[in-house]
Amino acid sequence: MWKKPSPDETPEERPPVGAPPRMQPAAPPVRGAARIGSTLTLKGDLQGEEDLVIEGRIEGKIAIKQGSVTVGEKGRVEADIEASNIQVAGVVKGNLTAAERVVLLESGRVEGNITARSVSLENGCHFKGSIDMQTDSPARPAVRTAPVLAAPPRVGV
Repeated sequence: MWKKPSPDETPEERPPVGAPPRMQPAAPPVRGAARIGSTLTLKGDLQGEEDLVIEGRIEGKIAIKQGSVTVGEKGRVEADIEASNIQVAGVVKGNLTAAERVVLLESGRVEGNITARSVSLENGCHFKGSIDMQTDSPARPAVRTAPVLAAPPRVGV
């Protein structure tokens, strides 16, 4: 069928007669967090580079080195988790290793060791294990503090 050209359309913009209509370029995909829903169970190792939200159950090992891992309130994880940032509102049995930060929310329960630059434990969370807060910068000197000594009492002042 013939389409009447609009007056503001130049001849170069008009498709040749009989040519298929022009396709609009596809928009780049919006990159959101991958989600494991509350009815899903995964057994095995999981690795990737995008953010991950866990509301279901995972058994194995989780390695999301460039993204963050969030264990939601319904999430149940029996795995070691390695990520840039980790936030726990559910239950984790395993070690947490974060390049930046680990946050245990009030409803979070963790049984395992935590290694991260920064660790935050909200009141009410449950944690059983050890915490190792490291910096990966060897040029940063350790801060030493001298022991505080009590001053001798003043006599006759």
